[in-house]
Amino acid sequence: MSLTPRELLAHAAKAVVDERRQLTMDELAELASLPEEHTAALAAVAHEVRLAWCGPMVEVEGILSVKTGGCSEDCSFCSQSSAFESVVQATPLLSIDEVVKAAEETKATGATEFCLVLAIRGPDEKIMKWLLEVTPVIIERTGMQVAVSAGVLNPEQVARLKAAGVHRYNHNLETAKSFFGRIVTTHTWQERFETCQMVRDEGMELCCGVLFGMGENTDQRLELMGQLRDVEPAEIPVNFLNPRPGTPLSERPLVGALEAIKWIALLRLALPTVILRLAGGREVTLRDLQSMGMTSGINALIVGNYLTTLGRSADEDLRMLEDLRMPVGALSAAL
Repeated sequence: MSLTPRELLAHAAKAVVDERRQLTMDELAELASLPEEHTAALAAVAHEVRLAWCGPMVEVEGILSVKTGGCSEDCSFCSQSSAFESVVQATPLLSIDEVVKAAEETKATGATEFCLVLAIRGPDEKIMKWLLEVTPVIIERTGMQVAVSAGVLNPEQVARLKAAGVHRYNHNLETAKSFFGRIVTTHTWQERFETCQMVRDEGMELCCGVLFGMGENTDQRLELMGQLRDVEPAEIPVNFLNPRPGTPLSERPLVGALEAIKWIALLRLALPTVILRLAGGREVTLRDLQSMGMTSGINALIVGNYLTTLGRSADEDLRMLEDLRMPVGALSAAL
C-alpha cells in the first residue's frame, strides 16, 4: 500500500531526524514525485533536518573572479568560454593588491569565507605560484578562510594549495554523469570527479556544486545526488541556470521558484550533514521567495555579485538573515 504525501514526509523526518539515517535513493525518488502543493511541507521537513544536523548558523561567503573570460573549455552554461560569442571579455589575472582589497571589503559584510575563482581548465605553474603567494596574505589581512576554484588539479597541486592555507577547494560536478556530455565536450565528468577525490584524499574540504535547469530530468537530478554522496563534499553550492547571452543555453527557461525550493529541500534530505550554500541564479529563480529558500535546508550564502552576473546587495541578505534569526559564522560539515 502506497503512502500518502503526509505519510511520506513524516517517514522522511523520522528517518533523518530521529533515526539519524540516510534516505535511500528510492525514498528520495518518492519525495521527488510529490505534487507541487506539498513543496512547502517538504521544505519544512528539510529545515528541520538542517537544524537537527547542522544547527542554526549560516556561513556567508564572497567570491571574486580573479581570472575572467578566455577559458578554453566549452561548458554550455558559461559566458567565460572562448568557444562562444559573449560580452564577457578575457582579462588578465588581478594583482595581489586588488584581491586583498576585495577580500577586505568582503570581510566588512560579515563573510567568513572568500573564494578565488579562475576561468581556466587548470592552473599552470605561474598561476600556482600566484595562488600560493596570495592565499597567506588574505588570511593574515582578513582572518577569513580562503577557498579556491581553479579547475582540474593533479595530486602535487592539491598538496601545495593545502600547505599554503587553502581551506576549501571548489570543483563542481554541475550535473549527472549521464547528462554531462550534453553540456561539456572539452573535458569529462570523470576528470572532475577525480579532482574532487584528490582534494578529499589530501584532507582539504571539498566544495562541489550543482547547476539545475540545463535540461536535465528528474532521474538525472537524483543520479547527481547519488554521485555527490560518492564524492562526500563538505559543501554544496546550489546554482540555478541564469541563461547567458551568446551561450548554447541562452534560450532555456528559468527554473520555477517552487521547483527550486523542492530541489533545495531534496538536496538537504539526501545529504543532511553538508554545508548547503544558496548560490548563483537564486535572485532570478526564487525572486520573492529568497527567505523560503533559507528555510528549505540552506545554511550558507554567497553574498554580493557572482562571476559574470549581479547578485543582490549584501545588506539585503544580512537583513534577511537577521529577520530569520539566523546567526552568521564559520562552518564545517557536520560529523
